[in-house]
Amino acid sequence: LTLLLVHPARCVFSMIMPTLGTKQGRKLLFSTCIMIAVVNITPNIISNIKTILQLIKCICKNSSDSLLNSTALLEKVSWEFGDAVQETVHSIYKPMNGHFRFSLLQNSSLIYQKMHLASENISREFLSVEVLLKDSIRVANRLAAGFFMLYLCFESTWYLKNYLTNLRFDNFYITKKLERLAADRKAAHLLVGSSKKLIRPTGLKLSWEEVGLCLMQAMLVTVALVLMLVVVAMDHLAFSVADTAVRRAAQFSAVPITLNIKYKVSAGLSCPALRGDPALCHFREVELLLGDFNRTYHHHLIFSSAHCRISPPTPPNPSVLLVVGLLFCILYATVFLETYARRLCRAIAASFFQSWEEERVLYLYRKLCRRHRKE
Repeated sequence: LTLLLVHPARCVFSMIMPTLGTKQGRKLLFSTCIMIAVVNITPNIISNIKTILQLIKCICKNSSDSLLNSTALLEKVSWEFGDAVQETVHSIYKPMNGHFRFSLLQNSSLIYQKMHLASENISREFLSVEVLLKDSIRVANRLAAGFFMLYLCFESTWYLKNYLTNLRFDNFYITKKLERLAADRKAAHLLVGSSKKLIRPTGLKLSWEEVGLCLMQAMLVTVALVLMLVVVAMDHLAFSVADTAVRRAAQFSAVPITLNIKYKVSAGLSCPALRGDPALCHFREVELLLGDFNRTYHHHLIFSSAHCRISPPTPPNPSVLLVVGLLFCILYATVFLETYARRLCRAIAASFFQSWEEERVLYLYRKLCRRHRKE
């Protein structure tokens, strides 16, 4: 039994290399492209998204710090203005303390702590997603590569099984044995009349069925290429957004805020014109200035700082794009080479089982004879 299986096994392993040029080989190339995209392009996208989040965190921290400092300024303004009001009305009416009450949140560290915890949680989630995605895709690609290698063996075995059990399977070639058989029986005209339906295995001519299959496979490769281009475009878009955001944030200038408070208190005394006689009153109105408060306060809102830890944007790797482009060129080449790879598989099977190849040639010759008689 072992001796009987050695010859077919040698034939199967010999057909594995040509089978790489068929759809099974394309599946291996697709798996390679996906692995390259996951290992090189996806981390790049996640890194640029992290840069954008770090920039948002920095802007939020600095703006909140500036706002808290502005509340401290407002507290100072309220106390100084309250003192001025108290001094002005002290001689007339004395309120409780003469100050405006301004509520200020002093525990700013709590805000920073919550913001830091939120950013750390987001970073951990992104890191866990990145690690999980890398590990899962890496394992999936290894399993897929192993599965496709086994499937290559299965495809070769399936071809050999059909070749040995079905005389009509892949039997439409004008081989040298068929030409010799037709010449020996003086029926060479059969091959000339059937040239439209039969093809030479060493020629470049493709049947209509083979052309349709090539176009269908080319459409599938084009769909995969479009999906890969979408991933590459996302990589470039993430880098462009991150790079633009970092450069624009570095150009942020402090926003000046000016608070001007004017407070003026005066008292006026007036003497009515007694029956319209101005001689009875030397003044009609006297204004007494009791208080004058005029101060200007300055503050700046800062949105960015050089102390922020922001990782630089990661540009797309051109070598990765070059490798992916070459792989897709090979994919398109295998689409049109698949037909010739199948012809090579037939030639390998015929070289291993020459007696069975003669039976197949004889079957094709008889089929041509029957068709010629009907015509």
